[in-house]
Amino acid sequence: MSLTPARLAALLMCSGYYPDESYNEVYAEEVPQTPILDYQVPRWCYTLNIQDGEATCYSPRGGNYHSSLGTRCELSCDRGFRLIGRRSVQCLPSRRWSGTAYCRQMRCHALPFITSGTYTCTNGVLLDSRCDYSCSSGYHLEGDRSRICMEDGRWSGGEPVCVDIDPPKIRCPHSREKMAEPEKLTARVYWDPPLVKDSADGTITRLILRGPEPGSHFPEGEHVIRYTAYDRAYNRASCKFIVKVQVRRCPTLKPPQHGYLTCTSVGDNYGATCEYHCDGGYERQGTPSRVCQSSRQWSGSPPICAPMKINVNVNSAAGLLDQFFEKRRLLIISAPDPSNRYYKMQISMLQQSTCGLDLRHVTIIELVGQPPQEVGRIREQQLSANIIEELRQFQHLTRSYFNMVLIDKQGVDRERYMEPVTPEEIFTFIDDYLLSNEELIQLREQRDICD
Repeated sequence: MSLTPARLAALLMCSGYYPDESYNEVYAEEVPQTPILDYQVPRWCYTLNIQDGEATCYSPRGGNYHSSLGTRCELSCDRGFRLIGRRSVQCLPSRRWSGTAYCRQMRCHALPFITSGTYTCTNGVLLDSRCDYSCSSGYHLEGDRSRICMEDGRWSGGEPVCVDIDPPKIRCPHSREKMAEPEKLTARVYWDPPLVKDSADGTITRLILRGPEPGSHFPEGEHVIRYTAYDRAYNRASCKFIVKVQVRRCPTLKPPQHGYLTCTSVGDNYGATCEYHCDGGYERQGTPSRVCQSSRQWSGSPPICAPMKINVNVNSAAGLLDQFFEKRRLLIISAPDPSNRYYKMQISMLQQSTCGLDLRHVTIIELVGQPPQEVGRIREQQLSANIIEELRQFQHLTRSYFNMVLIDKQGVDRERYMEPVTPEEIFTFIDDYLLSNEELIQLREQRDICD
């Protein structure tokens, strides 16, 4: 064993000898010894163990030497792991391997969540993990339903999307039926809006009504009301219902013989009133009007139009004229004698136009001659001398010459003539100034009768 300076100093101190402080000894530095290379040592380097992988080694001494000097090892990782570091290492004379490496588990990036959907994975983001996609209620998956984590760290396929392709759910109100209001052919109908729900996110963007609004007046018949709902994805759904309006109607009334009807509304609906009118020369006997009731039957019974009876045996001219009030117009003709040229001419023209006179409700009264032979008549009925005199005084009719006066249904003097006039002139004046609207309509409907 060689004696080093340190060991020597220790021995001296143990023997009681202490060197002087000025003692200065230079020692030569010990040079580390170089290991002797021995290729026959089986374990020159430590045995390689790589977790989740393996080392395949080749030694100059043969297959039984896995860590002897000069051994070269190829490093690899199990499936699902990636080698980080040197792929090949060699056992060096320094008893160390020429490099290091380890196996790191392979992973794919975390998949992003998809809108209105989700996914579940068999093994997270590790190799061979399969992630299955699904969509929320009301959505359908478009694209790859599954993706697998591959060895290159990428997912197979592409990212799918959840698409709203289901239309909204819509339910319209029930169809309804309503009766028209009295004297009307329409009914006001109300309803609640439809029930609408989107199968996806529950949002309805538009609700369109095709048809009248609730609370509108609907005419008689069936009316289709349609609603259409749209969701955010522009899917749409429609529903419809029917509004039916019925009008209570009575049997159609027939006009009386020698008369006509005027009715409110359309004449046969619930609440309508029909009034009976008689032609000129006839007067109504019975109920003046009838009403269509909710039972679909007319009130009362139909009147008749009987020939007008003129009572000439009255005490005064006023009593005579009252019989024509609001019923007939009067054309009173006065002449000095029956041979008067104007009188004969006028009577001749009027006798040829009796139909037109009746259509316009005109009765002719003749006052002809001088007392005591003076004659007054309405058709074949003779008037008394007192009535004749009162008529002349009331209407200011002279016996001296031909003169004529036209009196309306209210007993008002409307026009005077001093010479004969054609029936057409008389008719034109009556048509333009004296006829009511109902009479004018009736005249237009019966004008052809006199042709």
